[in-house]
Amino acid sequence: MIWVKIYRTPQDILLAAADEELVGKEFRDGKYKIKITESFYKDMLVTEEQFIELFLTCSVANLVGNRTVGKAIEMGFISSSNVLTIQGIPHAQFSLMEE
Repeated sequence: MIWVKIYRTPQDILLAAADEELVGKEFRDGKYKIKITESFYKDMLVTEEQFIELFLTCSVANLVGNRTVGKAIEMGFISSSNVLTIQGIPHAQFSLMEE
């Protein structure tokens, strides 16, 4: 399962998503650090299918975890070459650029 939270602004819809077991943890690797806080990621607990449906509605995404980032790669939203790994945990960001 994946924790997701949606943020709306007049210009964008941001989807924050993280593997369920990572919320509340912090990871460090050299100069990189990521804190997967409940306040930022934890609103709705969804399946991978529901995550994809929500991803299709967003213009910006912040993704953490093997399932979450892996599903975004599998669906072609994220390139594996753009994934940062922090202490073994994949992290990716997505931004939809309109012409």
